[in-house]
Amino acid sequence: MRLLEGAVDHGGSLGRARALFPNALLPFVDLSTGINPHSYPLFDLPATSLARLPEAARGRELTEIAARTYSAPSPANVVAAPGTQILLPRVASLVRPGKALVLGPTYAEHARAAAIAGHEVSEVGDFAALAEADLAIVVNPNNPDGRVIERDRLLALAAGLRARGGRLVVDEAFMDVGPRQHSLAGDVDRGGIVVLRSFGKFFGLAGVRLGFALSDAATVEFLETQFGPWAVAGPALEYGIRALADIGWQDAMRASLTEAAARLDGLFGRFGVPVAGGTTLFRYLQLPDAAGLFSALGERGVLLRHFPDRPHVLRAGLPGCQEEWQRLESALAGWAARREDRSKGCEQ
Repeated sequence: MRLLEGAVDHGGSLGRARALFPNALLPFVDLSTGINPHSYPLFDLPATSLARLPEAARGRELTEIAARTYSAPSPANVVAAPGTQILLPRVASLVRPGKALVLGPTYAEHARAAAIAGHEVSEVGDFAALAEADLAIVVNPNNPDGRVIERDRLLALAAGLRARGGRLVVDEAFMDVGPRQHSLAGDVDRGGIVVLRSFGKFFGLAGVRLGFALSDAATVEFLETQFGPWAVAGPALEYGIRALADIGWQDAMRASLTEAAARLDGLFGRFGVPVAGGTTLFRYLQLPDAAGLFSALGERGVLLRHFPDRPHVLRAGLPGCQEEWQRLESALAGWAARREDRSKGCEQ
């Protein structure tokens, strides 16, 4: 039962937000996700993408473009899926049930998926401890703190696991805005490595439900058999093909996100909120009054991501427009004023 409950403990639920803050100003400014608020431009879909089953050739075109964009060795090293979420338990099942170690704290779904696959799962804070795993899982860059593990260290870990029949899974959901020199996408042919790439976060199209697993050709072929034909919907194929091929948009967006993240850091800094890490799609906050900040902003209709097991930690996504920036600034000012009033009261 606990595993099923864990599946809903994520940001982005406006239903839960309304229940938690019933008197909040609407609409909510949802900064609780790491999804790009500036999505890839929408376009008119061909009617056939909805009226007909997807053509196999269109699926091959998608994996060819994904292989180029992510720098995989070849299209044979890429399998497309309806979101990376559905890949997690299937990838965990590539290793017979044993010891799964997740480098944490991180995205909770990896531990849940490994447990579903029959593994004994533990979260570890020491990268070196992963060498004892049958299945080792690293999110790189990490969610929520943005920690990056260097490629050489990951390759050394993968080699040790491979020698014992183990496997390394690297979730690169945020590598589109990370240091791409540390991606393992180009190394998956070595064997024993699975790299996960998310489409919806960077391109701001989470509802399209598209993701990829990159691995050696035999593993990719096996994963493809798990899905069967037509795994990726026609509209997702169309958006994936166009957006992944649009390198100009991607480069411009990375520059824009860098500017927005710096602006967000400056705004938090003005009100004494320390930014401890993150990526350009989300900022990682650590402060003693994290719970108070979360509640104060939520009451004003601004949602951050909180972590019940880490009460001093918050994650903040990027505002999507000037009105949202202004509402965040106003909410921060209200929280800071309340904090100052409490401080004066204690002095008296």
